[in-house]
Amino acid sequence: MIEKNDAKDRSGVQVIARAAAILRVLKEERSGLSLGQIARRVDLPRSTVQRITGALSAERFIMQDPNGGGIRLGPELGAFAEAANFNIVERCRAILNDVTQKTGETTDLAVLRNGGMIFLDQVPGLHRLRTVSSVGEIFPLTTTANGRACLALMPEDQSRHLIDQETAGGLADGDLQALLGKLEDIRANGLAYDIDEHTAGISAIGFAFRDLSGSYHAISVPVPTMRFADIKTRLEIALREAQDKVRAEFTLE
Repeated sequence: MIEKNDAKDRSGVQVIARAAAILRVLKEERSGLSLGQIARRVDLPRSTVQRITGALSAERFIMQDPNGGGIRLGPELGAFAEAANFNIVERCRAILNDVTQKTGETTDLAVLRNGGMIFLDQVPGLHRLRTVSSVGEIFPLTTTANGRACLALMPEDQSRHLIDQETAGGLADGDLQALLGKLEDIRANGLAYDIDEHTAGISAIGFAFRDLSGSYHAISVPVPTMRFADIKTRLEIALREAQDKVRAEFTLE
């Protein structure tokens, strides 16, 4: 009897792992995939994929694209994502406040979603001249401190895919190599920089982390470039202290 229960438990765990693999490949293809495409990507028989996707569809975790694009993530996962975002904001708010108090500058929290950095929260700086972004605003990956920090944290094949997706594969070889070199520097140093590259007159420093669900987030401090050099060291110290606090919350990778 114990052996039967053990076998049932292993079978249940295997189904969950397979369902998670299917959801992950769909996360990378916003336009959807066919059953055959999913089966090839997760290396499972089509019949197995059909059975699992049927159960996921019944729970609204996936859905058939109304425009004929195949199977895609469903609305129930959006609700989970919103709940996770709220949890991250609550847990990181004290860290953002601490960085702003130590630097006097605006501190941002963003999450990587659908190939862009979406702002989840912001603590405004204490100066009259300060940077402000709206919650929900989307910034690119390749030219921002928070985006580059996330790219540097992920496996190289994943970062290259997102770079190609954002630039439509249009980066000249020299520009691509320069960007990849910056990502290597970020991996070695732990902090990412944007010096007047995304928005003229604004520079930023940031770092990335993954939450317990594996989503990529970043905390960054954007500063008017005119005072960036004078406070750069202070920003770096404050952000490294913030990294230590984030490690305690999420286990920084």
